[in-house]
Amino acid sequence: MNEMMKGMGVDHGHLSRDTDMTKTEDTRRVIEGMVDALNEHRIEGIGEFFAEDFVWRGNTGCGTKHGVKEFQNNWQRPFQAAFSDKIAIDEARLYMGEWAACFGAQHAVHSGPFMGVQATGKRVEIRYMDFWKVVDGKIVENWVTVDFGHVLAQLGVDVFDGEGWENFDTGAKEPPRPGGEAA
Repeated sequence: MNEMMKGMGVDHGHLSRDTDMTKTEDTRRVIEGMVDALNEHRIEGIGEFFAEDFVWRGNTGCGTKHGVKEFQNNWQRPFQAAFSDKIAIDEARLYMGEWAACFGAQHAVHSGPFMGVQATGKRVEIRYMDFWKVVDGKIVENWVTVDFGHVLAQLGVDVFDGEGWENFDTGAKEPPRPGGEAA
């Protein structure tokens, strides 16, 4: 096995290694305020929480947004047009200096076109994970993963065409999460 295969020489955690741990409570306040604003479906004024030139990095199907305007026009507006009556519920949040992370799910109604699927009126669960970096009271970086495969499956579209690796699972039902429902 070569040295890289053993993990030797890999620079793990370089983005968060030198975080200023005295900033943890400031980061918490920014993230909690921003999540509340998103749950209020605010688009205008969302820049209160984001640096004007922040970068929002999503997984495939989500894209990368550079700055508040791109985030508003190329994420918030299309997302709200596709999914109404939504609420995000973070199941876990972690804060460490200038960094914060969460995972959870939005619960919404599929009320507009989404990835080629016309509105169904179905209530869907939209699972996500977020990582944020906060500097001087503003989010400067946001890494996001949204489980669009799960959303599409709820709308009757199997993006894996029956070849998803859940086929390898034992079939045992996932136990309920503490304080929540089974996934």
